[in-house]
Amino acid sequence: MADLAKSPWVEGQTIGQVLAATAQRFADQEALVFPQLGRRWTWREFAADVDAAARGLVALGIQRGEHVAIWATNVPEWVLLQFATAKIGAVLVNINPAYRAFELEYVLNQSDAVALFLIDRFKTSDYFAMLADVCPEIASAEEGWVRSSKFPQLRTVVTLKGDPPAGLLTWQEMVAKGSEVGEDQIESLSSQLAPTDPINIQYTSGTTGFPKAAMLSHRNLLLNAYYVGECQRFSPADRLCIPVPFYHCFGCVLGTLASVVHGVAMIIPAEYFQPRPTLDALELERATAVYGVPTMYIAQLQDPSLAGRKFVLRTGIMSGAPCPIEIMRQVIDKLGPAEITIAYGQTEASPVITQTRSDDPLELRVETVGRPLPDVEVRIVDPVTGQELPDGEQGELCARGHVVMLGYYNNAEATTAAIDPEGWLHTGDLAIRLPSGYFKITGRLKDMVIRGGENIYPREIEEFLFTHPAVEQAAVVGVPDPRYGEELCAWIKVKQGAQVTVDEIRDFCRSRLAHYKVPKYVMFVDSFPQTVTGKIQKFKIREHVREEFGLTEQKTA
Repeated sequence: MADLAKSPWVEGQTIGQVLAATAQRFADQEALVFPQLGRRWTWREFAADVDAAARGLVALGIQRGEHVAIWATNVPEWVLLQFATAKIGAVLVNINPAYRAFELEYVLNQSDAVALFLIDRFKTSDYFAMLADVCPEIASAEEGWVRSSKFPQLRTVVTLKGDPPAGLLTWQEMVAKGSEVGEDQIESLSSQLAPTDPINIQYTSGTTGFPKAAMLSHRNLLLNAYYVGECQRFSPADRLCIPVPFYHCFGCVLGTLASVVHGVAMIIPAEYFQPRPTLDALELERATAVYGVPTMYIAQLQDPSLAGRKFVLRTGIMSGAPCPIEIMRQVIDKLGPAEITIAYGQTEASPVITQTRSDDPLELRVETVGRPLPDVEVRIVDPVTGQELPDGEQGELCARGHVVMLGYYNNAEATTAAIDPEGWLHTGDLAIRLPSGYFKITGRLKDMVIRGGENIYPREIEEFLFTHPAVEQAAVVGVPDPRYGEELCAWIKVKQGAQVTVDEIRDFCRSRLAHYKVPKYVMFVDSFPQTVTGKIQKFKIREHVREEFGLTEQKTA
């Protein structure tokens, strides 16, 4: 087991300094691989391409502290831009590739981005058309320069792939412009940066309402990347498969940045998650670590091409949603990562707060979310009084330390609501602390259902439903009810080949649960609305159920 008590070498460093040190130490080792594109970089080559991109940014006039947005899938330029912006102190604004025009407009305005880097399309989304919809001035752009009354800060648009509209700048053209900028100019800029400078604006997952823009610093991200890698016992001999999206902290902090911190090779199977290319990358690139949310692992386990493959996986992370123990056992048995870990956190915490360790027993890795990272304080408090609660009592999980974000950009009110005067980040997650120091997440404060005066926590019922032999996945939400205020609805996905009725589910619940915890509504579904990180969007389930049964919110006096 790695010594997590030792001082992290990244303390006091910026991301650019860390990349330079890793590239010097492991210059000729493989750094980055895109198997489908046939593209590979050593650390020396990767650092050189990052420097070239950084010079291109400076040639465009991008300065320290300015915001640079990227709207793209997992393409090579995403990784290069992540480290190039960090090298010159520009703040990278990550935009969800699934966003549509109105969401793009919101983020460009809210973030004050001066530049936008984008791909041509993703599935059915035509990015150039959506950009033209919200910013018609791109039709008159020249060499990437844009002037828009709606986005007064936006100056530059650069395309990463595809056939761009006339007037936009390509990535290659931007890099070529950088040849006019000297390396000494880049080094001078880098030397002026501080580890506490904001370097990333990360939008929250958006399971409720409009996303907020969490500002994260070099130090926030580097310490998270360091400790998350230590929990997996990362070394330069490791090769990490990253099928999770770059725009999310899972991809760009636990993935690319942790790899740079530990000298681990990054393997990117495809532009977006697909089970077969991921399995190909795991096998052919001899990956020793893999990341994913439970639904990604389930898709790989069910892929017809899995049989007969040979893997050398050792570790990795499963995060984003609870993992049934049966799934974890299958992942270890069929894919091989016996040291796989569970990580818990949120965007505002850079993102990991707690993590299991590679040598923890299997039960701890599915029943808990581990222990706090070093130098991170975690406590459970009463959501009403704010008083700290003893072991075994459910309350809100709060964290303090190097993980806590700088705040929400342009949203002081939300920042004050999230971080109290003593520096504690209030996660909104319900949890209990075990006497062992491990934590169990038991639900969301906002998910709590009040039925006839009884407080019900859906997570408890979901975990019970998981024990039914026919249930593959379950989500429980509260819906309006004229008599009790709220009633429970369970959405259930049945295992392939299994059969179960609504009455059987209700009888199963009655056998072990209090009567008020038995769902009034049971719906069998094929899928769940989810964020890209696997979190079920319960507000969408509530909306669907209200429409399905004609339920309306009850007015209170």
